[in-house]
Amino acid sequence: MKTKKTPKRSMSVFDKMRRFDREGNEFWSSKELAVQLGYADFKLFLPVIKKAETACRNAGQKQEHHFKEIAVKKTQKNGAFECEDINLSRYACYLVIQNSNPALKPVAIAQTYLATQTRFAEISALQRQNSLKIVKKRRVFLRNELSKYNLQLAGAARQAGIIKPKDYALFQNHGYRGLYGGLDVKAIRELRELDPDENILDHMDSAELAVNLLRVKQTAELLNNDKANDNVDANSIHFAVGSKIRRAIEKTRETLPENLPVIEKVILPKVKGKELTSKKSTKK
Repeated sequence: MKTKKTPKRSMSVFDKMRRFDREGNEFWSSKELAVQLGYADFKLFLPVIKKAETACRNAGQKQEHHFKEIAVKKTQKNGAFECEDINLSRYACYLVIQNSNPALKPVAIAQTYLATQTRFAEISALQRQNSLKIVKKRRVFLRNELSKYNLQLAGAARQAGIIKPKDYALFQNHGYRGLYGGLDVKAIRELRELDPDENILDHMDSAELAVNLLRVKQTAELLNNDKANDNVDANSIHFAVGSKIRRAIEKTRETLPENLPVIEKVILPKVKGKELTSKKSTKK
């Protein structure tokens, strides 16, 4: 039984007319475009080009970049040059078609095609923008959750006897070392070429924020269940949780946390409370 082949996307007549110069720049022949748009006499098409050139200048564009005249020497005695053809950029073609006579059927079709392509480009840009907004919202949410659960982790660590900021910084580094294959906060910051005062959490993507959120939540739960008798136990628990999550990532062959990309800083809405930090290592 024969299966139907998926039809190939046909190239538009406009794109089939495209040429390239020696530098690899695309262009369209004004004479070919005139014929395609239904202008039997190229002289009747020249006023259209002039209108397009005016529109180009009025838009603040350099005419010579979009309308390049190809001149040839006439055989007359005066040896004058005349315009043989004009190489049009994609933008110039758009202006020419927009200024052509819509009473001509090919022109009307071309104008509709351009309007459709323009709208398609607008929709695509809007979809990309919406996707970026969703990604940004997810990052903000996860980063905010980390801030809140870090407060819970700090409270749980305090119950285990971790009171001093330097001890809490050491406790945090145990969790990072377990999750990041031995790297502590300072090493992660240096690996990512962040400034000493930058918070590494602010430059993580959603995936990295998620695994760190899991690290913080699981550690806080274990400490709250009286699994730690002192700061040594708490440090060991935090390291073990980080290591367990790392092994799970390795089994799934996903990208390890230290190899994930550095993202532009996420701006958090103001939340109540502050995360417990040390003076020397204030950013986690």
